[in-house]
Parts: sequence; structure tokens; C-alpha cells
Amino acid sequence: MTTERDKLRERLERATAHLDPPYAVVDLAAFDANAVALTDRAAGKPLRLASKSIRSRALAGRALGRPGWRGVMAFTLAEAIWLARTGVTDDVLVAYPTVDRTALAELTGDATLARTVTLMVDDPGQLDLVDAVRAPTGRPGVRVCLDLDASWRPLGARVHIGVRRSPVHSARAAGALAAAVTRRPGFTLVGLMAYEAQIAGLGDAPPGQAALGAAIRAVQRRSYRELLARRGAAVRAVREHADLEFVNGGGTGSVAATSADPAVTEVTAGSGLYGPTLFDGYRVWRPTPAAYFACAVVRRPTPGMATVHGGGWIASGPPATSRLPTPWLPAGLRMVGAEGAGEVQTPLTGPGAVGLRVGDRVWFRHAKAGELCERVNELHLVVGDEVVDTVPTYRGEGRAFL
Repeated sequence: MTTERDKLRERLERATAHLDPPYAVVDLAAFDANAVALTDRAAGKPLRLASKSIRSRALAGRALGRPGWRGVMAFTLAEAIWLARTGVTDDVLVAYPTVDRTALAELTGDATLARTVTLMVDDPGQLDLVDAVRAPTGRPGVRVCLDLDASWRPLGARVHIGVRRSPVHSARAAGALAAAVTRRPGFTLVGLMAYEAQIAGLGDAPPGQAALGAAIRAVQRRSYRELLARRGAAVRAVREHADLEFVNGGGTGSVAATSADPAVTEVTAGSGLYGPTLFDGYRVWRPTPAAYFACAVVRRPTPGMATVHGGGWIASGPPATSRLPTPWLPAGLRMVGAEGAGEVQTPLTGPGAVGLRVGDRVWFRHAKAGELCERVNELHLVVGDEVVDTVPTYRGEGRAFL
């Protein structure tokens, strides 16, 4: 019986029969469907595109051209400047503080850029660095956003659930930093961000681990209630000092929940457009897989094993099997525990390996989204069973930002 995955494999192979692996593709029907699903989950609040999850100007523009998507969240200032200068967007929020003096000099020397790009801050020292690059009297005003730490600390500093981001955790600390920013000449406080990684970036239904999933969901429910109150209080404290243009939160894994917070005015998303494997572990919504990469079978060490050339495109994060790419097509493939995904070769076993021959393709899904683009110069865009366009990644345009 032909399965949906069999049909997908046949379609992708017809579309790319003229290409030699390794290469990467994006299924535009799935990409567009994910874009619509994310806007539906945002319930009317605009989505800010996380550029690090896309890393292709063409596909960033495709998402931003859809209703409900507005502005970009960049991962470095140099990237933000590039996206602004090349016309991808006129609204870029840099997600992390920057100490890039060259990029700061470019930003503070251009009034148009200064109106377009917003810097992230969580410490007055970051403002000092901007002033050291160019004094307030000799530059346009610099837009800044406060980063509120969204981690959950149920027992105070002794327990930290979430990522280690900003030192600004309480509403009181946010108000104090807002006061410090607004007292400084040359800066305009325009936004507040709070990224709840323990909710947005942690799957609540890990495959085969029901007890762990139940525990994660319990933690997420309690963390969400705490953040709802604390983020609202922080926004009120900051608004005593500045008229905020936006309050940003969330990610692909929490779009609906974050949108429900009345203090939030916009939600960030990006990974859900590609649908990497880490999002297979979410219960409420799972994106349709849209991005794949293909490697070629180059040898058959045993009758039950096929080895592909390359394949070790491993994702960032804690070292674990969840960060490995997943051999997806044909179905029934698994890696060899002693080798995993190799830099130059990846042996595969399982029922799916038996029918593979030298020259066949194996299709993988990456564990994360944009990191796939660090491995290829271009993405082949597929509609149905044909490649309708080929677009460069950041790497293909000679850009490596981090």
C-alpha cells in the first residue's frame, strides 16, 4: 500500500531528479500552509518573523508578504542592517544585545537605519558602549527594547526553569531599567520583549515519554500563569516611563498562548514555517514539514545497511539524539548508534535500508529550522512535483552572521 510518505518521496524525487545531492528543498505548499496556521493561532495579533529560523531573504519576503506578518526579529545587528538596506523590512528588532562596534557605527551614522532598527538592552553598560562608539550629540536617536527575563523561578534564585537571558526578571527591575534608559540622552525606549523559552521552545509531548510530557505540561501551565501576571506588571512599570510601541513575546511553540496575554501586542514565529523535527514533540499544534535535505547513497556495507555521503547536519543545543537530523524518506530508516550522523558518511539501517541502492537519495529533516541553511548555498523551492525557483540562503549570499 502506498502511504503519504511514499507519495511525498516520489514527488520530491521527480522534482529534483536533475540535481546531485546534497541539496535542500522547501515545499512551498507546506510553507504557506504553516504561515496561515500561525496567523490563525495568533488570533489577530501580528507575527514578527524570526530571521534566524529562515536565513533566506527570498523566503523571509514570502512570509512577510502574507497578511498577519509584520517586521523581523534579527539575531545580530549586522544582519539587521543588511536586511534593512536590502529592502526586506523597514522594522527590525535585534533579539540580543550587541557589542559589534562596526555595526553600531553604521547604525548611528545613518538616520534612516536608526529609525528602522531597534536594539535589545538589559544593562546600562550596553548603552555606554553605544555612546562610546558615537556620542549622543553626534548621532540620531537610537531605538531600544528592554529584555525581560521570562524564566520561571518557583523557589527564587535556587530554581531556574527556562533559558538564561536577561538579568531583568521582576517588574520592579524592568521599571528601574526603563527609568535609566529614558534619562539617557540619545536613546528612545520603544519596546519590551519577554521570550518564554520553557513554553515556546520545549515540546510538551516528547515521543514515547508520556510521564515526561505530563510533567512538562504541568510546569508550563504554572509558568504561564506566573508570567502572565509578571509580564503585565512589568509592562505597566515600564509604561510609567515610556510610551511603548510594542510588547513582544513567544515563539512558534506558544503562538496561541502568548497571543492570549493581554499585555502582548505581537508574537514572534519562524521555525514553524519550515517544520523541523523538534516541533514533532508538541501536542497543541505541529507544523507540516516543509524543509528537507537529500543525501546520496554511496555504498552498501551489508545487505541491511546503506551509507549516505555526509548527513551530519547536527543542530545546536544540549548534546542529545534530539539534535540529530532524522532520516525521513524512505520510511523505516535509523542511524547506527556507534556512528550517528557523520561528517562525511552516515550509515543507515532498518527496513527502509534494504531496498536502497547506490545512487538513491535519502531525505532528511533537520532538528531545527534555519540552521539547515548554514549547510547549503541555495534552497530549491518545490510546488507539486517540480522545482519552481532556486533562491540563495544567507550562506549563498556570502553572509555568516553568527
